[in-house]
Amino acid sequence: MCTGNMAGQSCARRLECGRNMLWLAVVFVILTVQLPKARAQAESRVVPVGDANWTLILEGEWMVKFYAPWCPACQHIQADWEALAKQSDSLGISVGKVDVTQQPGLSGRFLVTTLPTIFHAKDGSFRRYMSSRTIEDIQAYVVRKKWEAVEPLPGWKSPSSILMSGMAGLFRLSVWIRQIHTYLTDSLGIPSWGSYIIFAIITLFMGLVLGLMLVLIADCICPSRPKRSEEKPVMYAKDEGSEDEADDTVTEEKRTSDLENESERVSGEESTEEEGGPITEVAASSTDQPQAEGTTDSSLRKRKPQGPNSPEGT
Repeated sequence: MCTGNMAGQSCARRLECGRNMLWLAVVFVILTVQLPKARAQAESRVVPVGDANWTLILEGEWMVKFYAPWCPACQHIQADWEALAKQSDSLGISVGKVDVTQQPGLSGRFLVTTLPTIFHAKDGSFRRYMSSRTIEDIQAYVVRKKWEAVEPLPGWKSPSSILMSGMAGLFRLSVWIRQIHTYLTDSLGIPSWGSYIIFAIITLFMGLVLGLMLVLIADCICPSRPKRSEEKPVMYAKDEGSEDEADDTVTEEKRTSDLENESERVSGEESTEEEGGPITEVAASSTDQPQAEGTTDSSLRKRKPQGPNSPEGT
């Protein structure tokens, strides 16, 4: 019995020692793989730039690279970029990098369409680097200030402008839609045309909602005028009628005055013609028999004109 117990204890000890050795081996392998990466990351002077800290490049002088891990050209210049970052203190610049696969909003803010894309930033003024991507040329670009001969981005295209902020939102939205499409097709097994129909319905619904909101906002800002009552057109009609009647009255009065003026003119002409005949005799007789001045005037006014066939004329 004692011999069996001792053998069992020795086997258990051996198993425990084997487990400990296995764990030590695993830890050693992990440390061997991860320590070089940790050292490389610790030694790297390249600043990762994202949506949360991109405002850092608005101050000072920066060289920023936009890249993607799957891009061969980006991998080709990675070593030179790390070397440039190590010399950043002597050059008086900061070196940054942006992973467009992780920061789609920032790539939209800078309107990046090709990879790799390098920007030079000086106190918020951005210029796109279009020369050779070797470390010597980049150093000469900074040291000799060749960037001064390059036209900076216009104000509307600046990353801090409102338009570029909107572009950043559109890029993030596009990535979000692509992720939803991948989830619908791969995870849920929905065909591609079914996913497109779902997006079309959502787009129409959102358009209706936005249109309704715009109508409500416009109605609040510029409310519609109240409808006029039915009495106002009647009042206007009466006013128009009174104006027409007034015009007719004025016209009739004018005609009457014209007729009176015409009759007075005709009577005046006839009176002047008769003054040479009978009226002269009356005036002569009036000298012999004095009469009242008023009576003579009244007789002259009441006397009718005599035609050529009258008895007096004969």
